[in-house]
Amino acid sequence: MKNAAGSGTEGGGASNLGGRDLLATTGDYLRVWSVSDDGSGKGTLTHKREAILNNNRNSEYCAPLTSFDWNEYDANMIGTSSIDTTCTIWDLTTQTARTQLIAHDREVFDIAFSRGTDLFASVGADGSVRLFDLRSLEHSTIIYETPNLDPLLRLEWNKQDPNYLATFKVDSRNTIILDIRVPSVPVTELEGHSGCVNAVAWAPHSSCHVCTAGDDSQALIWDLSQMSRGPIDDPILAYNAEGEVNNLQWSASQPDWVSIAFLDKLQILRV
Repeated sequence: MKNAAGSGTEGGGASNLGGRDLLATTGDYLRVWSVSDDGSGKGTLTHKREAILNNNRNSEYCAPLTSFDWNEYDANMIGTSSIDTTCTIWDLTTQTARTQLIAHDREVFDIAFSRGTDLFASVGADGSVRLFDLRSLEHSTIIYETPNLDPLLRLEWNKQDPNYLATFKVDSRNTIILDIRVPSVPVTELEGHSGCVNAVAWAPHSSCHVCTAGDDSQALIWDLSQMSRGPIDDPILAYNAEGEVNNLQWSASQPDWVSIAFLDKLQILRV
């Protein structure tokens, strides 16, 4: 689970809106839930479904959603990506779509907001990273395309320095670091994994640290402060889990902690 973006066909994220603690999930639809203390004194919660949102205006059914991102600067805004090639920006107060656009030529696998409320990017099966501006949706910018148009699975935006994005291809051992000011050419590629990369997360408190995790059961932390001078050969920290790591989250409120998911376990690691 990512704090503001789901990962995989079924994702989850949390926010606070109007004094309510809200949880969102994506899969067949975008569902929004409120959670609160159940009053038992045992620290347990009760939940209530607040909304179920369908991005298909012509049918009660919609194409599966692959991911979403909850805007950190406007908790009323969620963006979703879908296998039907579209991205949808939702208004939670009105429970309606602010806009829906055909984002890619094939399935869209991930969406992420930049710092602020105007810019977001997406990746998909057509092998491209595309940048959108909600103030001018007539055009989008292709930031990067994989050489053989191999599908890109996930992307993460550096919230400390929004010029940088991290992404990786399906079934790839490398993580690609991009600078939106220099389209088409990666700044660097991180090559430390011996298995497929499954997740990437930027440090919330640093613009030059990023964590990657993959099928080799490793979570690696990289220092990118010198990436303009040449390739980054080795991570600065490595952790070996007991199984393939399928997701990770770097805590925004407690930046000394990283959580990883593998097998049937969730582990909290101190950086």
